[in-house]
Amino acid sequence: MLDRIFEVAFLIGYSIYLFGVYTPSMRRYKRGKAVDDRTRVLDIVLDFSTFAGWQVLPLIAIFSPWLDFADFHLPAWAGWIGVAIFAGTVALLWRANTDLGRNWSPKIDIREGQALVTSGVFHYIRHPIYAGLWLWAIAQPLLLQNWIAGFALLVLFTPLYLIRTPREEQMMLDHFGDEYGAYMKRTGRVFPRLRK
Repeated sequence: MLDRIFEVAFLIGYSIYLFGVYTPSMRRYKRGKAVDDRTRVLDIVLDFSTFAGWQVLPLIAIFSPWLDFADFHLPAWAGWIGVAIFAGTVALLWRANTDLGRNWSPKIDIREGQALVTSGVFHYIRHPIYAGLWLWAIAQPLLLQNWIAGFALLVLFTPLYLIRTPREEQMMLDHFGDEYGAYMKRTGRVFPRLRK
């Protein structure tokens, strides 16, 4: 019974993210134009594999018996910790997308009229969306309790993060120069710097 409650919590958070965060951001993105697109085929492959572990496999695990053989069970308190982490995750993703506004992009590109956003959550970390995905990857196995669907995001997001983040930062340095360099010195990638 509790397993179903945690799956419902996952679906509620997923729906809030999909319709309240991602969809409005994608609408804004489609109205803009890229002036420097550095997306490669590898980036597209990594995006789709991450999407599979983030959104496809969890839905398969919830709505079909196909992955039932990989189920495991945690104590109830672990699931409730997953609910709390997941709620914080969705809030962080909403805040990051709101702070970015029309500067948000699902690709490695610079948008026409793009500004360097250093306020809101970006005042503390450079990549709050990636921080949100790391938190999502921690919450997902606590909520879904399936070896495949639970850990798929963690496994599939790791290569995307390791390959894409340095390339994004280089693009920002190329576009914003010393301003971005100074921003890098005072902020952490996904954790706030303890010392300035």
